[in-house]
Amino acid sequence: MSTVTEKFGSMVFDESVMKERLPKETFRQLQRTMKDGRSLDINIANVVANAMKDWAIEKGVTHYTHWFQPMTGRTAEKHDSFISPDQDGKVIMEFSGKELVQGEPDASSFPSGGLRATFEARGYTAWDPTAYAFIKNGVLCIPTAFCSYSGHALDKKTPLLRSMQAINRQAMRVIRLFGNEDVTSVKTTVGPEQEYFLVDKKFYEKRKDLIYTGRTLFGAPAPKGQELEDHYFGTIKSRVQAYMKELNEELWKLGILAKTEHNEVAPAQHELAPIFTTTNIATDHNQLTMELMQRIAKKHDLVCLLHEKPFEGINGSGKHNNWSISTDTGMNLLEPGDTPSENAQFLLFLCAVIKAVDEYQDLLRLSAASAGNDHRLGANEAPPAIISMFLGSELTDVLNAIEKEESYDGREKELMRVGVHVLPKFPKDATDRNRTSPFAFTGNKFEFRMLGSSESISGPNIILNTAVAEELKEFADILEGADDFDLTLHDLIRKTIRDHKRIIFNGNGYDDAWIKEAEKRGLLNLRTTPDALPRFLDEKNIRLFTSHKVFSKEEMEARYEILMENYVKVLHIEALTMADMAEKDILPAVSVYCHSMTDAVLAKQSLGADIDCSYEYTSVKKLSSLTASAYMKLESLKTVLEEAEGISDFEKEAFHYRDFVIPAMEKLRTDIDALESMTASSAWPFPSYGELLFGIL
Repeated sequence: MSTVTEKFGSMVFDESVMKERLPKETFRQLQRTMKDGRSLDINIANVVANAMKDWAIEKGVTHYTHWFQPMTGRTAEKHDSFISPDQDGKVIMEFSGKELVQGEPDASSFPSGGLRATFEARGYTAWDPTAYAFIKNGVLCIPTAFCSYSGHALDKKTPLLRSMQAINRQAMRVIRLFGNEDVTSVKTTVGPEQEYFLVDKKFYEKRKDLIYTGRTLFGAPAPKGQELEDHYFGTIKSRVQAYMKELNEELWKLGILAKTEHNEVAPAQHELAPIFTTTNIATDHNQLTMELMQRIAKKHDLVCLLHEKPFEGINGSGKHNNWSISTDTGMNLLEPGDTPSENAQFLLFLCAVIKAVDEYQDLLRLSAASAGNDHRLGANEAPPAIISMFLGSELTDVLNAIEKEESYDGREKELMRVGVHVLPKFPKDATDRNRTSPFAFTGNKFEFRMLGSSESISGPNIILNTAVAEELKEFADILEGADDFDLTLHDLIRKTIRDHKRIIFNGNGYDDAWIKEAEKRGLLNLRTTPDALPRFLDEKNIRLFTSHKVFSKEEMEARYEILMENYVKVLHIEALTMADMAEKDILPAVSVYCHSMTDAVLAKQSLGADIDCSYEYTSVKKLSSLTASAYMKLESLKTVLEEAEGISDFEKEAFHYRDFVIPAMEKLRTDIDALESMTASSAWPFPSYGELLFGIL
């Protein structure tokens, strides 16, 4: 294959392949299943499975897997071959509808948050027919949901699909109120911008912290960082360009719409952005993108770092979640539009989002909470931990005019009454982007900028979908019973603006003044993961998810436990790695270097008292003092780690790590980084920040 158009989707069992290989009636029934979520007859499944198998075998495939997304943050797969014995002692290649539709992997080793006992091994994977099968590394991958024997969701795909059903159901009610009978379904769409770092493999292999934790636990600043602002959108280095070329080609084969690539702000940092697609597909694609980024990097003697903050003092990596709502007729419900009905409809959907973000700001914040992202949020590179919305001055003025029932000086001076007068059309990009806002309107979509680079986008989008579905339900309940639709609509939008405008902030989210202002407005400032995650089980949030059948209460409790335990486990590994590096590598290396400097002092002194030893003597004195201090802080870190092991309650343990282990780690790092800046490069046991950040030539 020589062209992009030939490569694109060549490893996907997509609609064009199905149409070509399936009987017309089978294809029609499968389409109905994919569109409407209807159950698939086993006879139809058998035909689909056989066609899928034949297509895969033609491409050299011998195995298949149910590809799913457990609560580990990664994807999972178990490979089974197509072979079956025949009567002659040979084998034939078989793949049944039953094997396509359902699998049974061992579920005992996946996180369940107490939903099942360790000895209960049975779990099920169920084919998600809304996502196409694809070939990855010579294996046919069938996207599936993953649930326990008792029916509880053990994955990230199942609740995402439920949330999409919820917003579809409520959005359709609202659309019908505006007289639109052509639309049959509503889906949310997402385009996730993926940031990442690339480092030379030879330096990565010499850093225990990168290998074990994905970030540097120690590291003195390099003489040059990002202060010259010369990396952002700069010329892409040849090795990186070769990597990007192969990555694009492999993504295109899987039908992933990789579109934009460029250097990011920090040295060695880059970004890949796809064209938006349906949320569940975008989630699958982003998981595949992260896997391929790391896999392909190694082929180029590079390592791709997806951690939110791999380097101290250098910009971290996020994942901007560009979210919108679209109909099956191609209408973007967050597009202002040209006609009065479209304007009113847009305003109602906009108000649903405003209300959702305000009422469920705790959920949005915790959807981006993790040990890795805690290092990033609130720094002068990322949105603060306070949720707010950016609408831009023009749209904000429109909403203010509606609230106050005043004239709006737009293209035409109009009294702002919804459903009566036309919303003055303003340009799609009516205002500059606000990079400091966690949730910014960008013309026809919202950019949720809080997400960490290593996260699955399923969690934030489950919350967005469900929260907006709840507000649309509330609106539909009011409007469906209205005697005067236009008047009720106007009053509803006006009331929503008045009650929830506190969440709208168009200023600088990095400014300390905003923290004080946000507090006055009553907005939450959940600074760390242990602060944020417990809010998941607030009564209002349990009511939200259970009422829309996105989560059961048991599933929510399980997820809360899994996320808190993950926070603890990540920090535990980091602390152990830090202690290991300090005790076994850094302090011994500094001691040896210090000894050599002491020998130099003694050698010089032996030659005569008039020889100046001030450099060596002062260096030895400073190094000895810092080494002693670092040793004491290492012992303090060990102590708080031992204390953590005696805490059985996972909530108390999480706060212990936040309040005691992290500060102990930071204190040890301060001394170690100071030691690195004073120790000869040849004596330091690990590659420096300079080598890691500027080592790709």
